[in-house]
Amino acid sequence: MSLEEASRQLEAAVHDARVAFDCILLDEVDRAHTNAITARAAVDAAEYALRVELERREADKEDSSETAESD
Repeated sequence: MSLEEASRQLEAAVHDARVAFDCILLDEVDRAHTNAITARAAVDAAEYALRVELERREADKEDSSETAESD
C-alpha cells in the first residue's frame, strides 16, 4: 500500500461517514449502520497503509545510518 492508497481510503471513510450521518437524519438506521461499518473499514485500511509506510521509512533510515557508519 502507498500513501496514495491511504489518502483514497480516508476520502472513502469521510464519504461513508457523511452518508451514515445523512441516513441517521432520514431515520434509515440500517443503512447508517452499514455505512458506519464501511467507514471504519476504510479508516483501518488507511491506518495500515500509513503504518507500513512509517515502518518502511524507519527501515530506510536504519539502513542509511548503518551504511554511513561502515564507510
